[in-house]
Amino acid sequence: MSLGFEAAGFDIVASVEIDPIHSLVHHVNFPYTATICQDIRLLTKNHIEGKLAAKGFSNQIDVLIGGPPCQGFSLMGKRVLEDPRNRLVFEFLRIVKELNPSYFIFENVPGIATGKHRLFLQELMEEFATIGYSVVQPVQVLNAASFGVPQKRQRLIIIGYKQGIKAPIYPQITHLDDHFTATKQAIGDLEKFEAFVGKDSGIKANTQKYAGFLS
Repeated sequence: MSLGFEAAGFDIVASVEIDPIHSLVHHVNFPYTATICQDIRLLTKNHIEGKLAAKGFSNQIDVLIGGPPCQGFSLMGKRVLEDPRNRLVFEFLRIVKELNPSYFIFENVPGIATGKHRLFLQELMEEFATIGYSVVQPVQVLNAASFGVPQKRQRLIIIGYKQGIKAPIYPQITHLDDHFTATKQAIGDLEKFEAFVGKDSGIKANTQKYAGFLS
């Protein structure tokens, strides 16, 4: 999400991630950003604004983007309703309330809108309204492949905006099912190199593979 917003012309002024490795990777790729490696439940507005000030940024945020943990909602998992990670969606809401951005984008797996988990989504939408935000309706599940990404990746996207300002719209689909971008189209022009295979694996290292690293 950070890379996409930067490509769209935004400055990523701060990031919050509890895992130190993931936080470090984000810092390496966005060195000008205020990197905050911390549990969001312990994060305060003053701490965030202090980090922004140290980097020379204003504390006025235009867009807040986030994707709380999805394991408790994912159709691939056990979908435990009482999974404590499920409540982290409301920490995202709290940060929206405290930082008061003009817009926000919330991303999660489609499973949050199915079964009993819809209660979380419904409660979240109601809470956004109580803190002065409207949500673009209907909430949509977008497939990354529909926008030229060589990966079928579906995610529920909530787009919110302050009540009284211009409402944003969902992006228009650019690629239909029969015109999805294939992986070869995306990285087929990269230089080929011999795949690395350990000498004890019993596999002959005679294959060619494509690879790319996006930084």
